[in-house]
Amino acid sequence: MIASQTLRQDPDRPRTCFVVGPIGDPYATHSSPEREAYEHHLGIFEQVIAPACEKYEITAVRADGIAHAGDINEQICRHVIESDLVIADVSGGNSNVMYELGLRHITGKPTIHIGEVGQLPFDIASIRTIRYQRARSHLAGARREIECALEAGLQDGFELLTPARVLRGLQTVDGTSSTAQSANEGDADDDNAPGLLDDFVAIEDGLGEMTADMAAITKTMETIGALTEQSNIEMLDLTQAKAPASARLAAVTRYAESLSVPAGELNTVTAAFSERMATLDSGVRAALGLIEVTPPDERGEGTEDFLEQLMSLDESAQAGLSQVAFLGTSASGMVRVSRYLRNPVKDISAAVKRLTSAITCMGEWAGKARALAQGTTE
Repeated sequence: MIASQTLRQDPDRPRTCFVVGPIGDPYATHSSPEREAYEHHLGIFEQVIAPACEKYEITAVRADGIAHAGDINEQICRHVIESDLVIADVSGGNSNVMYELGLRHITGKPTIHIGEVGQLPFDIASIRTIRYQRARSHLAGARREIECALEAGLQDGFELLTPARVLRGLQTVDGTSSTAQSANEGDADDDNAPGLLDDFVAIEDGLGEMTADMAAITKTMETIGALTEQSNIEMLDLTQAKAPASARLAAVTRYAESLSVPAGELNTVTAAFSERMATLDSGVRAALGLIEVTPPDERGEGTEDFLEQLMSLDESAQAGLSQVAFLGTSASGMVRVSRYLRNPVKDISAAVKRLTSAITCMGEWAGKARALAQGTTE
């Protein structure tokens, strides 16, 4: 639920909480999705988050509540990095929210995740999240859960967020690396803790495995496409020959049998691909956030290769996007032909859904990588 470090105890500095989440548009047309999003998330802030923080004399603010003039993107980054506490509403997996959350994870400072039931993104599923529903009674329960989390954190310190997706060995509040700090404290158990370069290598290895997964997925989809084309030709011949329905059913049955193996393989490999994506997503976003706040001339030797790897992976994924879309459309049509096709179609549909979500995520990685690469070369 929460990342490391206790809230600062300096009595001269007010405790601050920056609230990360979808904002919506207060000027959008009434009843439009943008206006409804604004009103909903403002309600969550005013009814749940702000009162919970106020109980512990913590000042909560959203991006649209920043009073000072200036570049809003820079202000948000500073609040994400410098605030004593961040509460992130991850409902819907908003790309800006997930990026800011990855940037926050770099700091190792306290972060509480909340999210609407049924709207939680898969890529942070392993991180404990306070869930809420829109009913007033559920909102009150969510506020109490946040209060309990704050009370426990203030008394005992916030738990360290340790999934592999979060980069470790980064700077602590006092400016030393957590690895160095542990060493200074004589903690021999942390002598082998990975540093930043180790984490980059681990991410690159994971991306390499995803590239191999993508090649296997493409090959399997080509097999399914070839079998489908062959079946279409056979069915066309039977139709032109005015063959009886029993003959066409026999052809469909053969097609279903031949399709079951590659459809099952596609389902298996996309499940592994999606799981790898879930493991890497926050780490990749955190790495991109670290690169962004590091001056170009101070970035490590592997930075360009890392950015290039993200862009290359996205290019191969985008190349197969139309094939994925066509496969999904074909599968939805096949299910009406015969019951024998239902199982392979079920596998194909599940695979297409996973792939579409993963390709969208990779596109977000690559978009940020391109912007950073262009900034490096300018």
